[in-house]
Amino acid sequence: MAEIELNVLMRQCLNRRIGDLETMSKEVDAWQQNRNNKEATINWQFTNDKARVKLKRLYPTISD
Repeated sequence: MAEIELNVLMRQCLNRRIGDLETMSKEVDAWQQNRNNKEATINWQFTNDKARVKLKRLYPTISD
């Protein structure tokens, strides 16, 4: 989820040159406040089970 939020931040807020760290911090804070106020959610496209099939190599099997 963190990667998704960072991608959204990059596209919506940091898609231009920002001159200094203070300005960037203010921009990110305003973006974050707006995103929180909207109660933004992630629209997952598949279930855990489907993810385990599609991304099998990333989900090790645990045997008892």
